Amino acid sequence: MSEFASGKGHKDENFPVASLLVSAQHRAPIMAFYRVARLSDDVSDHPTASPAATLTRLAEIAASLTGAGDACPEAVELGRVLGERGLGWEHMLDLLEAFRRDVTKLRYESWDELMDYCRYSAMPVGRFVLDVHGESHATWPASDALCAALQVINHLQDCAKDFRDLNRVYLPRDALVRYGAKIEMLAGGGDPALTATIRALAERSQALLETSRGFAAQVRDGRLALEIGAIHRLAESLVRRLCQRDPMSDELHHSRFEAVGVGLLGIGRTIGERLASRLSRAAGP
Repeated sequence: MSEFASGKGHKDENFPVASLLVSAQHRAPIMAFYRVARLSDDVSDHPTASPAATLTRLAEIAASLTGAGDACPEAVELGRVLGERGLGWEHMLDLLEAFRRDVTKLRYESWDELMDYCRYSAMPVGRFVLDVHGESHATWPASDALCAALQVINHLQDCAKDFRDLNRVYLPRDALVRYGAKIEMLAGGGDPALTATIRALAERSQALLETSRGFAAQVRDGRLALEIGAIHRLAESLVRRLCQRDPMSDELHHSRFEAVGVGLLGIGRTIGERLASRLSRAAGP
């Protein structure tokens, strides 16, 4: 499936993927998962492949993962890694459902519809990382909220590009109507109605980040907690930009230098919170 590969790698993503904060023993399965996710994303986003051809390739990836085929070496390898770790296929199969939707569903009616999409496109990623680390499923709700926020932030940053290149619109129709915006405005820029729509959706993402605020403190693995803290702080910074700037005309993405600085602030906050929690438990009632 090399003809579908975009050449994009984990260092090109908007948020860290298995950074050096993650223990080496856990980084390999996370990267195996990422490689299949990256390829599947490239397949679903291919600019010239027909929907039928795209869905066929996604089916081949799923079959290679579960052992029913071998057309996708990356998925075969992920299946092997999962078997060695005693982990199931469910998170990647959920993710593949999201990529199928990217081919067959180009518009969303409501925030609830968008959150249902995030249930497949974003939440499985966080759940997989937690499973790799042996974390409790009790951490899933906070992880789900953070992952959904990250997904929406990406959609808001890239809304014009998604419309222009793929004819996909993740901005819910009812939100556009509420602020008097139209899909066609995504082809231009600077329209106050569209800016208001994006700002309102950013505020809803901000609420998701508040829901996930204690996520890093819930996980046992200290290194994973630091990764989560860095990602959470990066997301907070991007949401503030979305609320203050016009993503149609202003640059919102962090430079590499900015990302490092913001991530370090998140790490520092997480260290402080975990230390305070330990001191509180030690002090007793």
